[in-house]
Amino acid sequence: MNIILSNSSGKPIYEQICDQVKEQIMAGALAPGEAMPSMRLLAKELHISVITTKRAYEELERDGFLDTVPGKGCFVAHQNRELLRENRLRAVEEKLSQAIDEARKGAIPLSELQEMLTLLYGGNDHA
Repeated sequence: MNIILSNSSGKPIYEQICDQVKEQIMAGALAPGEAMPSMRLLAKELHISVITTKRAYEELERDGFLDTVPGKGCFVAHQNRELLRENRLRAVEEKLSQAIDEARKGAIPLSELQEMLTLLYGGNDHA
């Protein structure tokens, strides 16, 4: 598991941890059933407070990304792939809506916006 924290980010450290763990789970880098580092070990590796890692793990468990087994530790929860995909689609729709609003404010036509999206996405390679 690879987590990079930024002091210059406007996000609290526990949110940065949550976001990165969620991304790694959704990308398949962390597999269902895989053991997570203990809260103390993660805190030591990241040079942060155990309270911060505890808060991140609790939030990840509440959101269904981690399962805690008393006496054994935290593990990546088995995910409903369709639910994860739906959550990701919703997040993308939200960001695209923001981009569309900005394009409209700047009088950028739909054709230009589509061309930008195609170029940014990497052509038709990912279709």
